[in-house]
Formats: sequence, C-alpha cells, structure tokens
Amino acid sequence: MQKTFKYTNGEVTIVWKPDTCIHSTLCWKGLRDVFDPTRRPWIKPEASATDKIIAQVRHCPSGALSYFMNTAEGAPAETAQQHGSQPTPAPAETLTTHIELRPNGPIVVNNECLIKHSDGREETRSAKVFLCRCGASANKPFCDGTHKKIGFEG
Repeated sequence: MQKTFKYTNGEVTIVWKPDTCIHSTLCWKGLRDVFDPTRRPWIKPEASATDKIIAQVRHCPSGALSYFMNTAEGAPAETAQQHGSQPTPAPAETLTTHIELRPNGPIVVNNECLIKHSDGREETRSAKVFLCRCGASANKPFCDGTHKKIGFEG
C-alpha cells in the first residue's frame, strides 16, 4: 500500500505520495516557504496563501502532490482530486489541448485531461501532465524521469 501524507492550513489540504515523487524539485524551488526538504515535516501549508499553494501543487509533474479544499468544519469538501481539478464538465464548449513532445523526453499535456487507467481507475489532471514516452517509467502512464537514465532518444 502506498504511503500518503496530508498537510492542511485549514482551507486546503495538500496530499503527498512519496512513492510517486520523481524529485523534480519544482515544488520547493517554486514555493520554498511551504515546501522545504531540509525541514521536518517538509510541507508547511500555513506558511503561504491557499491560492499560491494550489498554483504550485499544479506544477507537480508526477502527481505526487495533489490537494483538496476543506469545508468550514475542516473535513474534505470532496474526494481528493489530483491537482484539485473539478469534475469534467459536460462538453458545452470545445477546449484546445496543447500537447508537446519534449526532445528525448515525455509528452506534456497542457490542459485538463481525463486519464483512464487500465485497471478502470479514472483521474482528472489539470495544468501540465507529463506522460511517459519511453515506455520505462515505473509510474505509468506518468513520466518518472527514467528516460534520462536509459538514454531514451525520440
């Protein structure tokens, strides 16, 4: 079973799954007041505004960080959703999805997307999603940086 840790400032709860983390360092380089790997616990959500926390968590390429909003009583307002995205709206409008193939690296999806896993699980991701292109990720369908270790070219 995967370890999961939760940290809250009362308004938002940050969910961290260390086994999913690829150590991209984007979290602490972008919001050091909240994410500081030299401190224990390393996540301190009361150190910044909720909107800044949400924006930073959305940059997590592996999905190791996610969040959910709390109700006034401090309980989850909804099930934790990856990167705090909202349920997929009815297709009332056409959205443009921007997809980038990084040289020798992952596929980057710049928009909200619904991912359907082979085991039937579904999750909605928003902001940037990094998908494995080399086929060697231990966190499929997400990139975990293995392409660098194996010398993937493509």
